[in-house]
Amino acid sequence: MTKYVFVTGGVVSGLGKGITAASLGRLLKARGLKVAAQKLDPYINVDPGTMSPYQHGEVYVTEDGAETDLDLGHYERFIDEDLNQYSNLTTGKVYWNVLNKERRGEYLGSTVQVIPHITNEIKEFVYRVGKKTNADVVITEIGGTIGDIESQPFLEAVRQISLEVGRENSLFIHVTLVPYLHCSEEHKSKPTQHSVKELQGMGINPNLIILRCDEPLEESIFRKISMFCNVKEDCVIENITLPNLYEAPLMLERAHFSEVVCRELGLKASAPDLNEWTEMVRRIKDSRTTVEIGLVGKYVALHDAYLSVAEALKHAGYAQKVCVNIHWIDSEELEKDGAGTESLTWLDGILVPGGFGNRGIEGMILAARYAREQKIPYFGICLGMQIAVIEFARNVAGLEDANSGEFDSACVHKVIDFMSGQSDGIDKGGTLRLGAYPCHIAGGTTMERCYQKLQVGERHRHRYEFNNTYRTLLQEKGLTLSGLSPDGELVEAVELAGRPFHVGVQFHPEFKSRPNRPHPLFMGFIQAAVERADSR
Repeated sequence: MTKYVFVTGGVVSGLGKGITAASLGRLLKARGLKVAAQKLDPYINVDPGTMSPYQHGEVYVTEDGAETDLDLGHYERFIDEDLNQYSNLTTGKVYWNVLNKERRGEYLGSTVQVIPHITNEIKEFVYRVGKKTNADVVITEIGGTIGDIESQPFLEAVRQISLEVGRENSLFIHVTLVPYLHCSEEHKSKPTQHSVKELQGMGINPNLIILRCDEPLEESIFRKISMFCNVKEDCVIENITLPNLYEAPLMLERAHFSEVVCRELGLKASAPDLNEWTEMVRRIKDSRTTVEIGLVGKYVALHDAYLSVAEALKHAGYAQKVCVNIHWIDSEELEKDGAGTESLTWLDGILVPGGFGNRGIEGMILAARYAREQKIPYFGICLGMQIAVIEFARNVAGLEDANSGEFDSACVHKVIDFMSGQSDGIDKGGTLRLGAYPCHIAGGTTMERCYQKLQVGERHRHRYEFNNTYRTLLQEKGLTLSGLSPDGELVEAVELAGRPFHVGVQFHPEFKSRPNRPHPLFMGFIQAAVERADSR
């Protein structure tokens, strides 16, 4: 029977529930178990797709095109399993589904209530992911902090699941903060005790408690929390802040994390094979060379807005024993007085990531032009590819007002525009080109050199496309169309020949990068950056 693990958080938000859940998934998979992971988010948005990155960080896109919480990126990077539309559920989606069922008369005239209708919808979702993947263990993270009003239906639903599948087939892990008071030079367990009491008030008794802390805990803390929170002493586990998040599974396993979970769930599994993961962490620590990468974007004030991009850069660095030093450059700052490019002179590579809207666009175009003229390795992702096309059209092809229809609907030369059949009158939610699409790669290009094959599948999240009207002109001026859709209608990648790396892709390769298996394009980009650093 499928086992169910529920991960909750207490005291404060941002304690790393997602990393804890992802680490457990990696450890259980290393024991030979099939693992599925999902996130339950209490906000009322149907999904994070229309939310500002400043509100929620990046939107992570699955293979089947679901716009999801960024924690799913952690799950995929750690567990190395592709997730799907059943891996993220929000309050908004729950109520959307329930209200549609009510309108169709599926409740046969019943009064629709939180219990049982809302909780049944949540339960059905949790059960579905296990059935769809035939998982041995389903790990479900519940967003928010214990005590939040909006999380209560989710907690009630998982409480019911625990009863339905049996205590022997379900497990609750509670992640809490243990603060250190410098004035008295001691850790305090009382916040954890109150958080557990709040959770118990919802009818849930945690089986394991993960203690987030910045400094090592004294033994008395473990005993105290074990006694007052009614858990076994070896079920209280320290989760200390680490310099690199990929060390988390190894640290937790030193405290027998997955062994305790398997014991409590009655799972018979082999010892975890963590050799590959351990070797990867060793390479991270052995990194000596440093490359300076400028990430030029409009949401750089919140680094989580580009979380997967930053991680993919680091993954490529790990494989090459290179420390990737990311400089977060606000594209609006580059626009001021036209002198902003001075901050780019000492970079080994420039990356322009995805985004929406016209704020900061001219600064990105300045960065793309500087990279082209100074022959600095350039990597454009989604919007970054469109920026490279606009810059080339303006400054090489002579189309001075070239732009995107998204930024200037009145411009004459829309080198980026809606693809055929689209309309700007449609609703914004869920109408982008989303999920995995195939791409044919042209031979003899940087794309082929990186991928070492001529057909790939990558995930998309965008609405505007390369305008085919300008294909011939831009190619004649030297722009290489190095990736096309199978029917040849959509441009998926562009590049400049004779460069170590000057590539723009319409898709998001960062979503498929793994710490122990970096994405080929990021590998090529970092390799070019290393060569530039060496030459300087």
